[in-house]
Amino acid sequence: MTDRKYKRVLMKLSGEALAGDQGQGIDLKTVNEIAAELKEVHDLGTQIAIVVGGGNLWRGEPAAKVGMERSRADYTGMLGTTMNALVLQDALERMGVDTRVQTAITMQQVAEPYIRGRAIRHLEKGRIVIFAAGVGSPYFSTDTAAALRANEINADAILMAKNGVDGVYDDDPRTNPEAHKFDTLTHLDILKKGLKVMDSTASSLSMENNMPLVVFNLNQSGNIKRVIMGEPIGTTVVGGK
Repeated sequence: MTDRKYKRVLMKLSGEALAGDQGQGIDLKTVNEIAAELKEVHDLGTQIAIVVGGGNLWRGEPAAKVGMERSRADYTGMLGTTMNALVLQDALERMGVDTRVQTAITMQQVAEPYIRGRAIRHLEKGRIVIFAAGVGSPYFSTDTAAALRANEINADAILMAKNGVDGVYDDDPRTNPEAHKFDTLTHLDILKKGLKVMDSTASSLSMENNMPLVVFNLNQSGNIKRVIMGEPIGTTVVGGK
């Protein structure tokens, strides 16, 4: 097909997205709905990689603030991302989508280790690849993992799926009805304005490598396909410096 704007994408999927209305844990109905939308886009011929977070199960930074050793807290979070990845893999494969999970921490009984060339080969063969365990090191967020993996696999863009928020605003639109939504931004704008889109490491990495980012509302059915087709929804972050 030639009408897709993006042929290979890296989707950043938060752990909270898998929790649905529960707010925490894993809601299998929500996971199945997300998987169905991913399958629809996959069936168009789009190559899809996913970095999944773990905030629905565990957050390392708050745990460290109440006394847990930070590295151990972060490694615990990486295990949470792997749990989410395996659940999403199962949902996709039950729908007939060949899927691979690659982890930044070796756990060979349940997933492949992350190998860039193998990940790209899976994508070329039409498999969805789910990257788990962040970058495999503490102190780095899954936002940074998304920016890193997107550049490593030569993705056309990062798709950042948000829960109930349809783009980037200058304030929280859920508490401030006067908040202004941006249709387009640059990565430098995000850093200068201190906008809560990605952490500064991820934004800097995306800026240095001129990696586009599309922020959109995951909760509206069909939005993943709309982004892939190039419809002007959400906020598009473009440009290098």
